[in-house]
Amino acid sequence: MTQLRTVQVLGGGSAGSSAHVRSLASGLVARGVRVTVCAPPELDHVYDFAGAGAHFVPVASVGALRNACIGADVVHAHNLDASVRASLALSAFPVPRTPLVTTWHTRSRLAGARARLVRLLERRAARAASVVLGTSSELVDRARRRGARDARLAPVTVPACHAPVCLHDGKARAELGAVDRPLLMAVGALEPGRGYGMLLDAARVWRGLDPQPLLVIAGEGPERAALQRRIEAEELGVQLIGRREDVAELLAAADVAVLPSRWEARSLLAQEALRLGVPLVATAVGGVPELVGDAAELVPYGDADAMAEAVRGLLDDADRRMDLAAAGRVQARTWPTEDETVAHVLSVYDELTGR
Repeated sequence: MTQLRTVQVLGGGSAGSSAHVRSLASGLVARGVRVTVCAPPELDHVYDFAGAGAHFVPVASVGALRNACIGADVVHAHNLDASVRASLALSAFPVPRTPLVTTWHTRSRLAGARARLVRLLERRAARAASVVLGTSSELVDRARRRGARDARLAPVTVPACHAPVCLHDGKARAELGAVDRPLLMAVGALEPGRGYGMLLDAARVWRGLDPQPLLVIAGEGPERAALQRRIEAEELGVQLIGRREDVAELLAAADVAVLPSRWEARSLLAQEALRLGVPLVATAVGGVPELVGDAAELVPYGDADAMAEAVRGLLDDADRRMDLAAAGRVQARTWPTEDETVAHVLSVYDELTGR
């Protein structure tokens, strides 16, 4: 039997989807599959797809992607932009065309006229795919509403950070200025829909606590300047620390992790917090309840008072924090392993190619 060849396509690439493709490429190569990753060049600088054994092709146009897909047995696109471009690239191929698998890792946060455009693009991507894999039940239902012929829940995981970390590491807390005060940690791009405005509302409530918690937000994005102005104007106990390579270490040092997003599928922050045994307070949106089960405190999106009260309650209750830490580790063990994720994807490829 000839060697299976797959092309993995990334668009802008969220951190979760990019890490997943890196893990998937490594696992598929280990199983004898030839893997080509097509993505913007900056992603390879971060995720080193060639280091996973894949052939990397920097792609800037549909024509270049079409050329990279020639001879592939399966093309697998991740997220909407990549899925639309892959469907356009394959539309020029003779019938029967190369099977297209798409994984929906997240959904758009756009509203108004742009949201209508997104729905049209989702419809095109869903109908062009042989199989749509959704990382949450909600995304599977969304793909079916958009006309997917075959939509399935995907057992997707991303690799845990294997760097040695120490819970409540004194060095990390000292660097952040949280030696004698509670440390709260949030991670994610500073962009609309992430809920940071609500989180600053909660931080205003925490000013009345003694000692006042320090909220540290790791990430960059277009809202940074506006958030920083508000932090300074209201004298909030919040630090914006930008992108960091040591997020796992900082998170492990935190007393509580907070996830205020308007929507998430399989949040990287939630996964890492539960694996590390860091108590999590998150908004009950998208795939978050499905992901964390009973191992986190969930609050409504946009409810700053509920977020502030949930965090305050945890800071006042060491036993509850310990219970959530233990429950988080147990919940994390129910998630699929990297091996299981790769095996599932490979079974889909085999099904589509009749191998």
